[in-house]
Amino acid sequence: MISESPVQAPSSVSAAAAPRLLLLAHGSRRASWALPFEAVLRALRQMQPDADVALCFLESMQPLLPQALDAAARDACGSVCLVPLFLGTGAHLHDDVGREVAAAQIRHPGLTVNVCAAAGDSPLVAGALAAYALQCLRSPTPKA
Repeated sequence: MISESPVQAPSSVSAAAAPRLLLLAHGSRRASWALPFEAVLRALRQMQPDADVALCFLESMQPLLPQALDAAARDACGSVCLVPLFLGTGAHLHDDVGREVAAAQIRHPGLTVNVCAAAGDSPLVAGALAAYALQCLRSPTPKA
């Protein structure tokens, strides 16, 4: 069963205690590809205005993951909550992201990086995709 109630953000996040929330997307040579991820970033900032949140990419777009991790260390964040906006855990997340995080932790020994599961592994995302598919069944969206 899919819940139609909106997800509520926590009421407050202490900027001093909160890690940087770093969204990770794959990247593309097509600039418009990033628009949905930028929409997620904007929504997070509206839901939690005092949260330290940023978006980065694995390839083809800026900032790249290593640059974003370096920026977190430079900004004295201390810790990063890395949220891969991927539908599943493939080689990029398993191998490439792990390698980049390990390299950043060598460059910045005080930086802690918590790599979360792929967004698609979350029941929330699965439910949202199922709701979208049902919406398309009832009223198809224009093709890309």
